[in-house]
Amino acid sequence: MKDKYLQWLSEKYPTVESVASEMINLSAIRSLPKGTEYFFSDLHGEYEAFLYMLKSASGMIKKKIDTVLIKSVSGSGREELASLIYYPERTLKELEAGQLLTDEWRRLVIYRLIVICQAVSAKYTRSRVRKRVPKDFLYILDELLNVTDDINKDFYYEEIIHTIIDTKIADEFIISLCKLIQSLAIDKLHIIGDIFDRGPRADIIMEELMTMHDVDIQWGNHDISWLGAALGNPVLVANVIRISMKYNNVDLLEDGYGINLRALAVFAGKVYAKDSCNLFYPSTLDDNIYDPVDVHLVAKMHKAITIIQLKLEGQMIAAHEEWGMNERDVFSRVDFTHFTIEEKGKSYKLKDTNFPTVDKKNPLVLSEEERELLTVLVNSFRHSEKLQKHMKFLLSHGSMYQVCNDNLMFHGCIPMEEDGTYARVNIQGERYSRKPLLDKIDSLINKAYFGEEGEEKQYASDFMWYLWCGANSPLYGKNKMSFFERIFLEEKSLHQECYNAYYKFCESKEVCEEILEQFGIDKEKGHIINGHVPVRMKEGESPVKAQGKLFVIDGGISKAYQKTTGIAGYTLIYDSHCLSLAEHKPFVQGRMQQTPVVKIVERMEKRINIADIDKGQEILEEICELRRLLDAYRSGRIKERE
Repeated sequence: MKDKYLQWLSEKYPTVESVASEMINLSAIRSLPKGTEYFFSDLHGEYEAFLYMLKSASGMIKKKIDTVLIKSVSGSGREELASLIYYPERTLKELEAGQLLTDEWRRLVIYRLIVICQAVSAKYTRSRVRKRVPKDFLYILDELLNVTDDINKDFYYEEIIHTIIDTKIADEFIISLCKLIQSLAIDKLHIIGDIFDRGPRADIIMEELMTMHDVDIQWGNHDISWLGAALGNPVLVANVIRISMKYNNVDLLEDGYGINLRALAVFAGKVYAKDSCNLFYPSTLDDNIYDPVDVHLVAKMHKAITIIQLKLEGQMIAAHEEWGMNERDVFSRVDFTHFTIEEKGKSYKLKDTNFPTVDKKNPLVLSEEERELLTVLVNSFRHSEKLQKHMKFLLSHGSMYQVCNDNLMFHGCIPMEEDGTYARVNIQGERYSRKPLLDKIDSLINKAYFGEEGEEKQYASDFMWYLWCGANSPLYGKNKMSFFERIFLEEKSLHQECYNAYYKFCESKEVCEEILEQFGIDKEKGHIINGHVPVRMKEGESPVKAQGKLFVIDGGISKAYQKTTGIAGYTLIYDSHCLSLAEHKPFVQGRMQQTPVVKIVERMEKRINIADIDKGQEILEEICELRRLLDAYRSGRIKERE
């Protein structure tokens, strides 16, 4: 078998010289500094803010501009150059409209962009840079980025730039340069969960992620909810629509994914025609652009789908008693004669008394119209081509956790009990905890999407609902999801959702080190990186915990959380010198001064090269295989191919 592999390898490297050349190349790559990794969490559909973070590399491009051009370009000039790099098409249009787009401006800007591009590409091989250069400008950019000192560099630049302007391709060239700088600034991208819900257009975020050259995703409970909805899980279809109605995100469903909400609008308008639905008015954080819907109708749609979801959740809980969620079957416990519910021995009055689709004797049974509506909605989710494409990408690039370069990434928690032991979750009669729990869930999610029809696939699909809101779900990590109480009950104490014990114990360095070791990570070098729980910075809370072993980077990119956190999200940045946290300001479209505050949280003892990270080990293994092929050629065991 080994010789068969070497025979296959010899087709790619047919001679001693070609093998030796590739070994030299790979050894050289191992000596280069590691690329910069970026960690984002809890994007929640905030596409404008997230795209700005990507385009600006969370402020690192501006930092590079300041470093390189501080002596030759004014502060305002550097801001303008940064804005051009982030939004080249828009900036060029604005300059043209103001009659400021001159050939002299183009010449100066191209020169400055080349200097910045050289700075951000310095840690890459020429071949790696070429792979990211648009084909139409490959030769020109290769020449400009690799001018040697033994020729008249300034004259050479001037001649090439003059020809670019003279041939009327300067604007296209500037746009390509800006996008190349953006691409080179981010070597690897990690998304620590919750791309979906609350914000207006998660679909635009997904489209952007699909263009990235190296990205991985650790699923959050909101992502799992959308995956389940795309599969046609009725309760998760209802959940996704309910949250979209809550935040008035009609554009995402109808324009983004082609989900037809007309049937829901007709049903809600008819059934709740005389109901003000005051408890269900949306929290409008962003206006719909393509599908504006009257908020009174959205409130009715919100109530209609909420009642359907509560019925379906009760049915799901009854079907899976092993999950221990009977106390969350709140809807079946409502007294629909007096409109009260008993909680902990005390009776509470509901704030809403109009339930025209509820059978008092069988409150969990869907009405005939509700069943028909649900069939339409489920089919719409299952047949949305764009949604299915995005979900397949979420699956192919996603997982419950990721280990990369001594960092352990997962969205929520490793479920724990109050006594500090690890919770054991019942899955199909077996109990799982710690790493085996996450591995089992990972396989279940893939089975739900790719498995053959049958009981196994159905169970996996049902379990996705548990992952959304179950008390010991690693993605949720709270004792309950109290959306029923928040809507229908006045008593604030019933609204409270208590975090899993993990969030208390993970403050301990020793606990974090123990978790790192469970995943085969050196506890001295390793870190845990989480999202899910917004860091309340304005109350003095720090995203750095457990003496630097844990980073919680949900800082509130979602507008819904910014009053709580006081900022607009974090980016964790890991380059060859240090780990840094970028603390973002609330995003305002068109405002230039939005560069985040970047703070170093850990300096490396020495500069980290590719040889020191996971990729370096992979390359070393390739070199070893090439060494074996080289020995086989020289011993005559395998013949060179002329």
